[in-house]
Amino acid sequence: MSSIALHAAQRDDLETIECLMQFYTYDFSEWMPLKLAEHGLFNILPLTDYWRKPSTRAFLIRVDGELAGFVTVDDETHLPGAEHNIGYLFVARRFRGRGVAKFVVSTLLSRFPGQWQIFHIEVNQPARLFWAAVMPDLVAEGFTRHSLTVKGYPCTFYRFEALLPSS
Repeated sequence: MSSIALHAAQRDDLETIECLMQFYTYDFSEWMPLKLAEHGLFNILPLTDYWRKPSTRAFLIRVDGELAGFVTVDDETHLPGAEHNIGYLFVARRFRGRGVAKFVVSTLLSRFPGQWQIFHIEVNQPARLFWAAVMPDLVAEGFTRHSLTVKGYPCTFYRFEALLPSS
């Protein structure tokens, strides 16, 4: 069994996350019209303001000590009353299908109790299948599903409350 760990990103880790954003963007280019620049990379706007927000929490994901991805929690919500949102979740392809993302989300829910939203664009079939499969396991108290359009893309939102883990 692999060891999966979530490490709070430090200021020095932001460059690593920005590099991983190239792979995140590459994955999204399958469903969205994102273009490579002439130099061979995606033109990703610097997220300086996003990283500086006190409500933004970034984490590196490691599997057996090896960098495997990143995740962010923020307060950029679309549903009334939601406090927490997963802004970005990226797991490198060779670590997918091994329970890494489910472990990461479960860990975040236990660290950040309160009202949550999680969403994905509808055309992202792997995300659609993942969230539909894991939500019933992650949120014992139940969740609601909502359909909204964000930046012109139909999205599915999950809304729920994450409770403090019982001791």
